[in-house]
Amino acid sequence: MRERRRRLDPRDLLAVGTVGLRTRPLRAVLSTIGIAIGIATLVTVTAVPASSQAALDQQLTALGADLLRADPRASADGTPVPLPAEALGMLQRIGTVKDAATVGNAHAPVRSNELRGYPETGLTTLAVRGDLREVLRTDVTSGRWLDGSDLPTAVLGIDAADRLGLAQLPDRPVTIDVDGVAFTVIGVLAATPLSADVQSAVLVDDAAARRWLSFDGAPTVAYVTGVEASIDALRPVVAATLSPGASGLVQVSQPSAVLAAKAAARSSFDGLFLALAAVALVIGGIGIANTMFVSVLERRREIGLRRALGAHRGQIQAQFLVEAILLCALGGVSGVVLGLLGTAAWSGLQGWPLVVPVETILSGMSAALVTGAVAGLAPSIRAARQSPTAALSAT
Repeated sequence: MRERRRRLDPRDLLAVGTVGLRTRPLRAVLSTIGIAIGIATLVTVTAVPASSQAALDQQLTALGADLLRADPRASADGTPVPLPAEALGMLQRIGTVKDAATVGNAHAPVRSNELRGYPETGLTTLAVRGDLREVLRTDVTSGRWLDGSDLPTAVLGIDAADRLGLAQLPDRPVTIDVDGVAFTVIGVLAATPLSADVQSAVLVDDAAARRWLSFDGAPTVAYVTGVEASIDALRPVVAATLSPGASGLVQVSQPSAVLAAKAAARSSFDGLFLALAAVALVIGGIGIANTMFVSVLERRREIGLRRALGAHRGQIQAQFLVEAILLCALGGVSGVVLGLLGTAAWSGLQGWPLVVPVETILSGMSAALVTGAVAGLAPSIRAARQSPTAALSAT
């Protein structure tokens, strides 16, 4: 009867499969470099954009991804339809609105008392209702914010302050001429990239504008913050609230800078870098295959001896296949560690939160194991096909 072939115990298979790794550690390390580079590239390419996207989402939320701006449209005769004077209260009563503020053009020319001849500066005077600073998520870089009183005080947008030479307020009080009234400058507002018109304006309290500048109280722009997940659904509600009879007369939009930034964030070079990672894996797999072919040639006598002692072809093939898979597995683990360290270092330098998708690690290790199996298949088949007599007679 034909002798029944015995299968190697997993522990024995692991022992014989690591012979080449234990006897030639330097070659094993050098063989895994290509795989490690490929897996590290894969991890880094997926983890760095994930961390960048998380940081960008935080930045956009801080800047105003949940911010809506309402502007009145022009009527049939070309004149803009003003927003209702009660716009702020109307908006604050919407359930999903977190905060709101309005500004109105007071149509008051601004002159600087610091310049000889008091020329007009071309700056716009905006009457503010609500906490505009909080809605736009900004702060004052010098001085303080408006306090809601009817005193003739003003805060300058950052561009307006630069034009007036008041980016940093001096220790002494500084006044500017607003339609013939001396307004004391009490602060300079930080940059508001989502509202360029605020940056180039002189901001005064609504009460002060009514008292000193004959402001009629009609807002020209309204700002609203809401729940970011439902911000699109809030847009028609804001328009209908500000213009119940004809919501089309109010244009509600998100600041374009946020939309552009989010669109730019989605158009990345992930595909290119993933292709480079795949190339690195292929090169690493070729290196593993070459190493295994050389190992088969160098260990022909060992193969012949094992065959003479009763090892069948399947056991020889499994031995070299396991060795190739272990080589790639070691490269995969090294690549994952290198990729995580690289991502952590880069995220730390950029001030980003560290985000590593779990599927990235799993796919990286799977890719390494598959590469090892493919790379070791041909050498293991060649080793299994060697006859015991030819292998033992090899020098």
